[in-house]
Amino acid sequence: MAAGNRRVDVEEVNGVTVAKFTDKKILDEGNIQLIGNQLFSLVDEDRRMKIVLDFSNVEYLSSAALGKLITMDKKVKSINGKLRFCSIRSDILEVFKITRLDKLFTIKENQEQALDGI
Repeated sequence: MAAGNRRVDVEEVNGVTVAKFTDKKILDEGNIQLIGNQLFSLVDEDRRMKIVLDFSNVEYLSSAALGKLITMDKKVKSINGKLRFCSIRSDILEVFKITRLDKLFTIKENQEQALDGI
């Protein structure tokens, strides 16, 4: 995938895949599709079992993006993997709480906590 199309920076930290969103605003349907494809390929193609999604750059997140995150969670669980989220801004975290997605996802305060014990 061309670097210009990358919406997620992926690195390996102690055997865990850390995917950090590069966009501040995840609103555009095209970008959400690209992000979904990138995240899904970590599971479908790379068979990565331990994934942390780092939201530290994200200021806005559309409801369409939440759908991709739910699908990602299902994919990871289907291969008995682990998925954690970290560094989510309080206003975005509030949306997770309102939609009760904070009960579905494992959300940690920062990357260090997310990596601990995964």
